[in-house]
Parts: sequence; C-alpha cells; structure tokens
Amino acid sequence: MKRSVLLILVDKRKESAVNMQKTLTAWGCLIKTRLGLHDGVMDNCSQSGLIMCELAGTEENRQELTRKLNLLKGVKAELVEMSLDPIE
Repeated sequence: MKRSVLLILVDKRKESAVNMQKTLTAWGCLIKTRLGLHDGVMDNCSQSGLIMCELAGTEENRQELTRKLNLLKGVKAELVEMSLDPIE
C-alpha cells in the first residue's frame, strides 16, 4: 500500500491563499482528501497555516503540483511518499 501526501505550509494567508487556492482547484482531481489547519479563530485568526492533501494520480502529476505550489510566494510544499511492506 502506497500513499502520497502533500504537506503545504502557508505564510501570510491573506496574501497567499488566493493563488494557492487557484492552483489547488486547477489540480483538484488529484486531491482525494484535504485538511487545512491554522491557529486561532474568529478575531484571532493566524496568518500561517498547514494544509495536508492525500493525492492520487501519476507520480509526474503529483510532482508537478508540488513544483507549481513552490513557485508561489509564501507557500512551501513537500510531497511525501509512504508505503508499508506487506505483513507475512
């Protein structure tokens, strides 16, 4: 079983979020699961956040999405590939 998880750190969310969201939407068919986390709520909302996406699709497409996100100012993306050896 192999899993591909894209970890995305976002700084200055109000400035970075629009372009990041456009990129994620354009590549939305790759995203099986998406979870966004940030500190604070209501009037105390933080400017940084973490997004975790479980990805499908080809290795090439996953790498390209990661590359495109890393081109955005205030965004750092890292693709993590994990697998388990079968239990005997």
